[in-house]
Amino acid sequence: MKATIYHNPRCSKSREALAILTDAGAEVAVIEYLKTPPSRETLAELYQRAGMTAREGLRIAEDAAKPLKGADDDTILDAMAANPILIERPLVVTERGVRLGRPPEKVREIL
Repeated sequence: MKATIYHNPRCSKSREALAILTDAGAEVAVIEYLKTPPSRETLAELYQRAGMTAREGLRIAEDAAKPLKGADDDTILDAMAANPILIERPLVVTERGVRLGRPPEKVREIL
């Protein structure tokens, strides 16, 4: 199975999700999203495939997320594309779907 993970190596949840994928024998493409951010369009597609809103994918623990408290999804997507630290991680993609790996065990749903 092939998988793509939008990964932050400094994040323990992201590292745990990557370990789940590799332990399952997946062929994993790792995208360090802070170095190679996904486009706004890619984010919108990923969230749609995951059945979640951009707000649900917003990393609210970041100070930069505070001004987005009442923002709509389009504004949040624009902010994420401009400042990828706002993207909650990890996002995992397989042919079976897309999951936000919080908790990391959620990625098992698409293996």
